[in-house]
Amino acid sequence: MTRMMAIVERELRKFFRSPTLMLVSMILPLVQLIILGNAFGGKIRGARMGVVDYDHGSQAVKVCEAFAAVAVNIHTFTTVPYDEEHAAREDVRTGKLDGAIIIPAQYSRRVLAGDSPKLGLVVDNSDQFMSSSLEAEMQSLVDALGRPTITPKVVERITLQIVELYPYVEYMKYLLPGSIALAMYVSVMIGGGMLYIDDKARGVHEGYLVTPITKLELVMGLNLAGAIKALMSGLSLTVIGSLLAGIGVIFHPIQVIQLSLLIVATSIAFNGMMFLLMVRVDDPLVPRAMFGVLNTLLFFPSGAISPVSAFPKWLQAIAVVDPFTYAVHGFKAIMLKDGGFKAIQSDLLFLFGFGIAALLIATPLFKRTL
Repeated sequence: MTRMMAIVERELRKFFRSPTLMLVSMILPLVQLIILGNAFGGKIRGARMGVVDYDHGSQAVKVCEAFAAVAVNIHTFTTVPYDEEHAAREDVRTGKLDGAIIIPAQYSRRVLAGDSPKLGLVVDNSDQFMSSSLEAEMQSLVDALGRPTITPKVVERITLQIVELYPYVEYMKYLLPGSIALAMYVSVMIGGGMLYIDDKARGVHEGYLVTPITKLELVMGLNLAGAIKALMSGLSLTVIGSLLAGIGVIFHPIQVIQLSLLIVATSIAFNGMMFLLMVRVDDPLVPRAMFGVLNTLLFFPSGAISPVSAFPKWLQAIAVVDPFTYAVHGFKAIMLKDGGFKAIQSDLLFLFGFGIAALLIATPLFKRTL
């Protein structure tokens, strides 16, 4: 019993000597409560809806006024005017818009004549949560517009014709992009961050320096090894996950090239981020305690499970600087939407820039630790 209590005392002393480990251990339940509590079940706010008005009549003005009322009062979406339908459809496809309303020519005449007027709604149904919310809101508006002030003997109603850009997207397919990004993060965290701290604690890094290897070469070698591990993990899960989810993207060479670019960019960004976070850490227990906090803080606000538009403003601010957000958006654009290089070029730019910037900052910090 005495020897056992001595071991307990030693472990407790080591725990209390690491304030960072204590802090992270206490924050983890709070972070999970706050992030998960706000990331699920929220209502869509600030979605972007394109409006193509081919009519410009009095009834089209009423439709635009109804949209303005939604933007001012319940803030479900804001409207962006477009001159032609093709441009609006393309922006929905590439993710610049969440949906688009088409007001056809002669719409006002058909409303006044009671000739079954129609509005067109183009939605990105690869995101079922967003498209369902927009469809429900637009149906509510259409019902309100079709409700006469004085009920006639024969009631005419405006109908909404919904255009879905993609076949039905199962939830497993919807989750696949986030799962790929998460697998790459876990690979970097375990195979990079934790092993890096363990080797550092054992003096392995100092052992390298008795050889002709320079500190800069050591830094680059460590980061390259971590990026390769993440790259292999991302490629493996892309192939296996695509087969399990029934997505044929891996059989199209152009999309495979686009996915490969995105995986490389994501591996560089994740590895640079992890290296920057761990470069000044000496306690091997810290990265293990940080794993859950970083997982919650980075994965859930990224839009992998719920649209970013449903988050409160402070959580959306986290998503803006979160490399997970851009990785998930890029994988969705290729695997679910076939958006092409145009849809992922901003994601690639951010991920490459984020990873390079993190490495440039972390390199001099690493040199100071040896």
